[in-house]
Amino acid sequence: MHILLCNDDGVTHPGLLAMVQTLGKKHKISILAPDTNWSACGHVKTLHRPLLVKEVNLADGTPALACDGAPSDCVAIALLGVIEEPIDLVVTGINPHANLGHDVTYSGTVTSAIEAVYGGVPGIAVSLETGGDFKDEKDFLPAAEAFSDLLDRFKLDEIPEKTVLSVNLPYIKDGNFKGVQITRLGKRIYRDELIRNMGPKKREYYWIGGEHPVGEGDVDTDIGAIREGYISVTPLYLDMSSAEAREVLKKWDL
Repeated sequence: MHILLCNDDGVTHPGLLAMVQTLGKKHKISILAPDTNWSACGHVKTLHRPLLVKEVNLADGTPALACDGAPSDCVAIALLGVIEEPIDLVVTGINPHANLGHDVTYSGTVTSAIEAVYGGVPGIAVSLETGGDFKDEKDFLPAAEAFSDLLDRFKLDEIPEKTVLSVNLPYIKDGNFKGVQITRLGKRIYRDELIRNMGPKKREYYWIGGEHPVGEGDVDTDIGAIREGYISVTPLYLDMSSAEAREVLKKWDL
């Protein structure tokens, strides 16, 4: 396949390099990723300014393209023609933290894979529950190799329309995962807090701080699977219409 690789941590991130080194053994790879970190950017479409693209080299010398837009911008312009050869699949990641539960709406990793599906190409987001700040692609290689093997078994032409796959892996150094579970989203619990500071001109400003989020999840959820050492594959349906709520609203006197 011809696979487009993107991420939300920036083109030089070691998680992306691990994917290049692993998937590049089996597939043709093109890379178009942000030139800086866009973590937790959500789904962005930049329309108010031009987007700039430049050629760069990864740490191992692999040529890539870097864009000053958001991750979803990178995927959009790649599919629109910046990458001239037709793309069969978009893979985003590896993200250095799992994207579980409600994280999928914040995650640039997941939303750039969503942009692929909007563009008519299968999209898969890959995230790793590292529990730390890894500096070397070798830390990501067990997860990248596990995903590469998993991709061999995916039947991309059978993925339902309007569906993106979110793959989360626990960090297991030797790559000895317990297996794969098909999951639903668990409940993410955010522990955000407002941090107030005063600027030099006596103007108050704010940070969103707090501890790392935790999660509640049954055995069939992404959170539960990761907790037990399984790879989680969650299909996300992009038609967010609520059939249940529609029936409720139909009873209103509108």
